[in-house]
Amino acid sequence: MNHQLDRALGAYYGLALGDALGMPTQLMSREDVVRVYGTVTGFEPALPDNPVSAGMPAGSVTDDTDQAVIVGQLIAEGNGRIDPLRLAQSLLAWEKEMKAKGSFDLLGPSTKAALDAVARGVPASEAGRYGSTNGAAMRVTPVGIAFPAEPQADFLDRVVESCQVTHDTTVGIAGAAAVAAAVSTGVGGGTLDEAVAAAVAAARAGARRGHWIAGADIAARIEWAWHLVEGVPQAEALDRICALVGTSVASQESVPAAFAVLAVAGGDPWRGTLLAASLGGDSDTIGAIAGAVAGSVAGLSGLPADAVRTLRTVNALALEPLTERLLALRGSGPAAPSSRPSSPPPSPAV
Repeated sequence: MNHQLDRALGAYYGLALGDALGMPTQLMSREDVVRVYGTVTGFEPALPDNPVSAGMPAGSVTDDTDQAVIVGQLIAEGNGRIDPLRLAQSLLAWEKEMKAKGSFDLLGPSTKAALDAVARGVPASEAGRYGSTNGAAMRVTPVGIAFPAEPQADFLDRVVESCQVTHDTTVGIAGAAAVAAAVSTGVGGGTLDEAVAAAVAAARAGARRGHWIAGADIAARIEWAWHLVEGVPQAEALDRICALVGTSVASQESVPAAFAVLAVAGGDPWRGTLLAASLGGDSDTIGAIAGAVAGSVAGLSGLPADAVRTLRTVNALALEPLTERLLALRGSGPAAPSSRPSSPPPSPAV
């Protein structure tokens, strides 16, 4: 396996790793996580009273991985472009399938509101004008795999395509840009420090895209969160992240929290994703982001082989063919947008 493919697979499987480790602790308080698990040490099944993941077996991935695969497939099928209406259709179809399975792991608040608007006929360019949560950041890893982070303006265009229909805001785009740029830098051979620097620069530039909404500056909060936990014992660092950075679905909390976890873990993908799971809150998304960034630097060879086998077995997950298709686009640039109009979106699932 070549070096770049190893890193790209590390990003995708690292995302799935953090997602699955955080699955049982999502929506739990930090105190409850400590009471039930102490510090998470591996895959766990969800507790029966978890409002989102109840009934999910150990090692199961959630919407973070599923939607990152959807975005990757659309990039590959579109020769580097994402049709926003096709993305809307795909996400609505995914939620319909989840509901048919009896799952409570459904679309997040910003995504759901935007896609319902598209289904009512609101233009894709306007549907995401209020999306501020981390839905775009959690699914953006394939953009970082498929495209180099420089030139920055071109890279941000690709990030915006993955965000626009649901999170076309300064905050939503900044969070997604940070994650995508960090992953892209790692896939390109960068160090963790270089990936974090790229995340900050991309978040700062991404905050100048989309519709303005009020919210803390994500670039500044990533830098602050990274230094907040320097030299702090692990348990105290996790408490600081929960109390000061925040672990909610807000982009300006969960995205910086993922980078803070990486600082505590020294960039180790297994340790970082375990620590993310130990936070509670939106732990699956924080873990997915941390795992994608750390995995892009460490590579698939830097992830525990038994954990990767579990992910593949439990979820029938085979990311190699899609990752290879995405890497084939890297450096070639996306095709010109098609002049063929998109088909209208389906009615929302009920």
